[in-house]
Amino acid sequence: MRHSSPSLITIIHRVKARGWGDSTYRKCGRVVESALCLATRQFDRIPALIAHLLTLTLLLLNPTSGQAQDYDLRGHIKPQATLANIPSNSLLQDFSDDPMRDIGLDLRLILTGSKSAWTWRSDYQLLAQQGDQLKLGQQFPLTGFAAKGLVDDERRLLDLTHRLDDSDERVVLHRLDRLYFGHTTDRTVFKIGRQAVSWGNGLIYNPVDFFNPFDPAAIDTEYKTGDDMIYTQYLLDSGDDLQAVWVARRDADGDISSEVASLAIKYHLFSGQRELDLLIAEHYQQRIAALGGSVDIADAIWRGDLMLTDTTDDTVTSAVLGWSYSLLAWRHNLTATVEYFHSGFGIDNGQYDPASLAANPELLLRLERGELFTLAQNYLAGAATIELTPLWQLTAGLFGNLDDDSMLLQLFSRHDLAQDLQLLLALNLPEGREGSEFGGIESSIDDKPVAIGASIFAQMAWYF
Repeated sequence: MRHSSPSLITIIHRVKARGWGDSTYRKCGRVVESALCLATRQFDRIPALIAHLLTLTLLLLNPTSGQAQDYDLRGHIKPQATLANIPSNSLLQDFSDDPMRDIGLDLRLILTGSKSAWTWRSDYQLLAQQGDQLKLGQQFPLTGFAAKGLVDDERRLLDLTHRLDDSDERVVLHRLDRLYFGHTTDRTVFKIGRQAVSWGNGLIYNPVDFFNPFDPAAIDTEYKTGDDMIYTQYLLDSGDDLQAVWVARRDADGDISSEVASLAIKYHLFSGQRELDLLIAEHYQQRIAALGGSVDIADAIWRGDLMLTDTTDDTVTSAVLGWSYSLLAWRHNLTATVEYFHSGFGIDNGQYDPASLAANPELLLRLERGELFTLAQNYLAGAATIELTPLWQLTAGLFGNLDDDSMLLQLFSRHDLAQDLQLLLALNLPEGREGSEFGGIESSIDDKPVAIGASIFAQMAWYF
């Protein structure tokens, strides 16, 4: 696609060639404005005021000669491909080619700046996905593939996403995944705008991380999806800190509503070799209280969280408890993790047919919002990572559903081929009876589960 303005890649090279020194500030200001206008020109539902406000802020923060300033432009390009086998008895055989083939691209440009105590950041994303799994998610959202699709901003405060190409088999969109301003002092942090926050102590499953968490089996976990929020942090003399988050959202009618907003406060304290977290929150009009922390026992780290959610009908308990240990094995660094997870919103009898799922509306709501990725109540997972070389790590992970005895084995390789080039490879091997979570949940047709077999994922990441 051609544009009258310079391409984003061209802008990157211009910025790198010119530098970010004081003498070129006004030129860089024009480059930044061009990049922002290009990123927002096709966002037909985004006011151009966003770009002008950001550029105006840069001008207001323009330091006089001799004052320190810092700007940084970086990013990555990640092409990826997935190949997934479909079991012969799977319902998906009727709707998709076997094996399913998908390709994708993730371009991210990160522009950050600071002046004294003030900081700002803007992340532009160009995302593309094409293939069979995307087609299933577009045509049949209830199959679960919709959760793996591309992000949108329908429920966020600001709609900073626009689809350039939208069809059954291909989606291309661009968006702003970060857009915030911040102020930091020795004791305080304040940020307003689109950003990401991660709380909780689980390494594989993390019930306390209810702001856009990662799928436990996700391969690329470099960046969480941002939310429109206000974040504050206050550091006490003891080293403890107090954090607060307010997330604004829109309801199904597109109106800004407190019924779908989140307000959370967390107190993090140190006690010897122990760290403790106390959290209270109101999330979609449901009250949440959580207690968690970590402790070093016999050279191993124990982590855990206990969370209570006050729903309309009941108080639901979720918890995670994990153990991690690092050692030198066969002259290589090895890290092992074992984790137990209890989801109070899950189903404990191993029945995931449409009627059983419909009888658990709280579970379906969290699956739809991307807060949960599990169907059952009880899980046991383990992972071991060995550092074959300083630039090559190999991980074996096992996710076990204790309620239906199904499991997922994942082999994952992360290899830094060069200073700015990284290769990710993953093999997923699900195992379980028909009707189980990893063996294929039941559909509305007898003996036709919604099942996926072995799958392979590959991603090449170039950083600049």
